[in-house]
Amino acid sequence: MKTAWIGLGSNIGDSMLALRRAIAQLARLPDTQLRSVSAAYRTAPWGDTDQPEFLNAVAKLATSLPPRSLLEALLAIEGQIGRKRNGRRWGPREIDLDLLVYEDTVLDEPGLTLPHPRLHERAFVLVPLNELSPGLEIPGHGQVGDLLAALDAEDLAGVQLADSGSSGGHAGQYREQR
Repeated sequence: MKTAWIGLGSNIGDSMLALRRAIAQLARLPDTQLRSVSAAYRTAPWGDTDQPEFLNAVAKLATSLPPRSLLEALLAIEGQIGRKRNGRRWGPREIDLDLLVYEDTVLDEPGLTLPHPRLHERAFVLVPLNELSPGLEIPGHGQVGDLLAALDAEDLAGVQLADSGSSGGHAGQYREQR
């Protein structure tokens, strides 16, 4: 089994419900075990900033699926939850599942780059990833904790732990399982 980290994001509709549905489907993937899920974080939009804030989280998986098959499974989950790809880059979405890191794999193929491009610059990914795996080495960039420490404080200010109101606050109750 290989370890993979998946970024989850949503900013349309009931985002907490979308994250929970995605997590439940990740847990049912063949040849895969859901190991842990970070808390959910409210984050300012990145890239296209004229849209609602996001809820973001990270899931850690153990899987025997190869990277391309795992990516295809993530895209299928997005479609089942209602994501419509309208061509607007970094635009609003019901759910977004990104294959961030797959062990120490480095790939640059059409439609699949590992580690995920720019993940080392994005607080909305590094904060929940740091919660799960601060010592994780991002191939070609360094450890998650060090990358997070190097970010500008302004970037970090846009990432806040989601409140625990009616939405439940955490993306799921999964914690490290062995």
